[in-house]
Amino acid sequence: MPRRDRQSPPRPGSPDPGSRARPRGSLVRQLRERCGALGPWLIHRLRWLWQQDGSPAHRARGLAAGVFTGCLPFFGLQIVLGVALAATIRGNRILAAAGTWISNPLTTLPICWLNYQLGALLIGPGPAWPGQAELNLERLGDLGWAFTSRLLLGSVVMGILAAAVVGVGCWRWFHLRERRNRLERG
Repeated sequence: MPRRDRQSPPRPGSPDPGSRARPRGSLVRQLRERCGALGPWLIHRLRWLWQQDGSPAHRARGLAAGVFTGCLPFFGLQIVLGVALAATIRGNRILAAAGTWISNPLTTLPICWLNYQLGALLIGPGPAWPGQAELNLERLGDLGWAFTSRLLLGSVVMGILAAAVVGVGCWRWFHLRERRNRLERG
């Protein structure tokens, strides 16, 4: 299917894109109103992202792989790990990279805190912070491992749960959307 520029006129017989009434609070309209000149560019990029090639399962696996690695505390490596995991499980690599955006500057601290709390719930509470009198390198090393083990366990468990929810939800959504598009084409 040839790519149409936004400036080209609509094809004869096709409905005018501006004639379709959009719901009042639609995401597209809100982006246009709030983002100004950036809105159309952002809308175009989001549409391109969701219209990636592949079966619904292929796209959902990629997104789930990205969400899983986005829950891990390996900042700076999450996209690389997400794309590698998506390649391993035959998922969409672009959606995997996008799925890692679950952790961003606004959500990183709440996700890490929640992951640590989940790990502490599963392993048990960690040791208390030592007082100044008993502060030494060995004690700090023990505290580091106690914190790290709880954070990693919580991150893996939370990543598996989030990936399962996102993967199944997106698979259903992609599948229903594909079926609807086939019915519309006839």
